[in-house]
Amino acid sequence: MRTISVAAQAHSAKQSASLLELRNIQKWFGGVHALRGIDLTLQPGEAYHLLGENGCGKSTVIKIMSGAHAPTSGEIVLDGETFSSLTPIQSLAAGIETVYQDLSLLPNLTVAENVALSEQLVNAGGRLALLFDRKRLKETAERALAAAGLPTDRAFLNTIVSDLPLASRQLVAIARAIATRAKLVIMDEPTTSLTRREVDNLIRVVERLRSENVAVLFVTHKLDECYRIGGYAVVFRDGQCVAQGPIETYSKKELAELMTGRSIDAQRYRTGKPSDAELLKVDRLVAEGVREMSFSLKKGEILGITGLADSGRNELAMALAGVAPATGGVVTLDGKTVSMRSPAEAIARGIGYVPEDRLAEGLFLDKSIFENEIALIVSRLANSLGVVDREEGRKIAARLSEEMRLNTKDLNLPVGALSGGNQQRVLIGRWLSIAPKLLVLHGPTVGVDVGSKDTIYRVIQALAEAGMGLVIVSDDLPELLQNADRILVMNNGRVVAEMDAGRATEDELYKAMLTTATESAQ
Repeated sequence: MRTISVAAQAHSAKQSASLLELRNIQKWFGGVHALRGIDLTLQPGEAYHLLGENGCGKSTVIKIMSGAHAPTSGEIVLDGETFSSLTPIQSLAAGIETVYQDLSLLPNLTVAENVALSEQLVNAGGRLALLFDRKRLKETAERALAAAGLPTDRAFLNTIVSDLPLASRQLVAIARAIATRAKLVIMDEPTTSLTRREVDNLIRVVERLRSENVAVLFVTHKLDECYRIGGYAVVFRDGQCVAQGPIETYSKKELAELMTGRSIDAQRYRTGKPSDAELLKVDRLVAEGVREMSFSLKKGEILGITGLADSGRNELAMALAGVAPATGGVVTLDGKTVSMRSPAEAIARGIGYVPEDRLAEGLFLDKSIFENEIALIVSRLANSLGVVDREEGRKIAARLSEEMRLNTKDLNLPVGALSGGNQQRVLIGRWLSIAPKLLVLHGPTVGVDVGSKDTIYRVIQALAEAGMGLVIVSDDLPELLQNADRILVMNNGRVVAEMDAGRATEDELYKAMLTTATESAQ
């Protein structure tokens, strides 16, 4: 197996002192050997892409860099000084900023306060005064937001973070990371909620950081973005670093095989055909962000829906699921007019909904796999006295876990202890417990590794083959092209293009996403 030392490559290119080194880092969690002798050298001004399946040790190693975890053994060399471990304040003070996958923003504070918090925390040695330095806070926030391509007006600065859409929160977290004039910015899945236009902006931010001699470390599953950014690939599998080298020297297929230990081809998963019978008809649907939208779906059909973040695609998904009920139009399911005024009503009509944010909207992280899997059918499993038939519930949960190819048979494990890919499988499995006629999947593989994507895509195809109708709302264009029969492109709350997924290209889809509803009507 080819392995090229990142340290050797970087030294030969730059001949400069390293910013951070990890030497023989070992990490145990009880009886689990999470990291097995990790050696890694990061150079100023370089981009590194930390790749691997969920559970391979990526998150653990960045938490060691940021001071959230201490290694069991090994050394951390930071600016020439050797440490056995770092504290979060030491890491921040040394210029290491981390954007975690859960963003770690404070939802009750404003955008400006979130962006400038780390800087004031470091300056105060980890102890904040009772009041922020408001003048400095505003200056820091404006500079960082502008660098991240976000608004800097007073209204945006004073917006409470919980009021922002997920994509905007993602960019605010990135702005916070660059607000402290960091030396190393670590981004854990930074583009999971971003559209292609926002990703383009983020790549420009990365280029600017590198030009200022800032190192950038991505933890990501999106290989196309890695190739666009360039730099170095660092591949983890089972707690070990199995390959390092310039990313352009690896093909996607080679990287997938290194990450999973098996061959995964970049293929079109959709091979079946829908039936001729209509399952769903949406006629002039009106909801917040959706303007008199009409479309239909056949039994066994997979319909992809995409668009920019403000196109109305997210609102459409929530309207179909009763999360944000429609205010007008007619929806017919299996020949019957239905009204989805709440999620419970949508469920009763046979509509399932996998939300975009599994952590905040989907799963009970402190509950077991078993409890999560039967959450929607507890009333069905209860007798007249309200006592749940746990034995029957366990049979159902075991069947669903097997169908979703969950990587554990222990149904008592808390969902929060699972990898992102396994969490997503649990969430999809829960919705299969109601045997839906229609399943709306909102970003079905957000934050999911290449191996889990393969599993989820195969499950989606099997559901369609069994006659279920599926709607995939996603900004992951390859995902739609690989899985859907048709793709609807939305802009300004309406459909501006419809394409055959088997013939369309990413460029055609993206061009259509930028087309306004007015232009498409001309």
